[in-house]
Amino acid sequence: MRQYDLITPEGTKDYLFEDADLKRIVENQTRQLFKSMGYSRLITPGLEFYDVFHQNSLYFSQEELCKLTDNKGRLIVLRPDSTVPIARVVATRLKEAMLPLRLYYTQPVYHFAPSLKGRSTEIHQTGIELIGSASRMADIEVISAALSVLSSVGNTVNYSLELGNIQIFKELMLRLNATPSQKEEIRVLIEAKNYPALNDLLDKIGEHKITQALRKLPTLFGGEEVFDRACEIFRDSRITEILENMRDLYHTIRDMNPDGRITVDLGLVNKTDYYTGLVIKGYLEGYGEEVLSGGRYDKLLSEFGYDIPAVGMAVNVDAVANVLGKKHKPEQKAPDILISAAEGCEAHAVRKANQLRAKGLCVEHSLFSDPELSIEYARDRKIAKIILIAEDQIEELEVNLHE
Repeated sequence: MRQYDLITPEGTKDYLFEDADLKRIVENQTRQLFKSMGYSRLITPGLEFYDVFHQNSLYFSQEELCKLTDNKGRLIVLRPDSTVPIARVVATRLKEAMLPLRLYYTQPVYHFAPSLKGRSTEIHQTGIELIGSASRMADIEVISAALSVLSSVGNTVNYSLELGNIQIFKELMLRLNATPSQKEEIRVLIEAKNYPALNDLLDKIGEHKITQALRKLPTLFGGEEVFDRACEIFRDSRITEILENMRDLYHTIRDMNPDGRITVDLGLVNKTDYYTGLVIKGYLEGYGEEVLSGGRYDKLLSEFGYDIPAVGMAVNVDAVANVLGKKHKPEQKAPDILISAAEGCEAHAVRKANQLRAKGLCVEHSLFSDPELSIEYARDRKIAKIILIAEDQIEELEVNLHE
């Protein structure tokens, strides 16, 4: 007995008409931006071998992956991320290419979030990867692209961009005497800004300079004053150096975008085994989670045998389209012309339609044999012009849409 033939799997949905158009608008805008910045499109398979996502660093948990087997019994997964497959491509097929490589993509990713019901399993993403440079300018270029994406929607809604650096958290973890599971739990609690649970866990580990700093880390967000506060808390030469580099970057981004809302959040600690430095998150008013995220991942490609640095960011197309849709819905434009052909004149009608489409017009064929029914259909569809083709004549009529 069929049970699920009329619904979609949990975490997926059908996109109809205006919703599909909104996604296309976001994809077109970002594609034009990325191409204008010198990025070339790359498409990776929707199916990848499990091993691609099961390197030395476990970036994706077993529970997240949508797994299946091929006809040889090998474990494969639906692509949960675009950056890792692109790293695979660069380390294999593009290893001899001139660096830096500027690549962009527009494709869906798939992953389960069992602990967070209501989250999407299928997410349409677009993004960029700047591979082969550890320069400050590379970071700035990716941040600039992120701000351009946010501001393209931000002319109708407020937006903000958060800057963080995963190195601060990593430095503290190196000096903390705790088990790997405790360190991961600390990371999760800081990311969630769950102060009570974080304090309870740190109480068990013991009170010293590192745990005191970790208690303060999720509170360090805001404007430039964050750097001064952090320097008072982290009296360490290495962390001070990271903070000063961040401060310089913050000033540059503010100069680039003086009207935008740029904030600092030293509690950005997601994917600590993935990111190696800069971390960014972008938000749009009207959507409760980030609509873009990214950062520097200098060790990822080395896991595929090609040790070069990289930085990038991904945009959640569905989220941006959701925000756009709250402000306006794309108008479903009626065809310019309807062609109604008498029986035996179908070939003539198709030739005529193709001629008109070559001029940029939208032309639809009537499926009614009765011209009066075609005219009525045109009026219902708000098609202002109809062409009637019979054996002995071609007649063009303007349709009165107000009858």
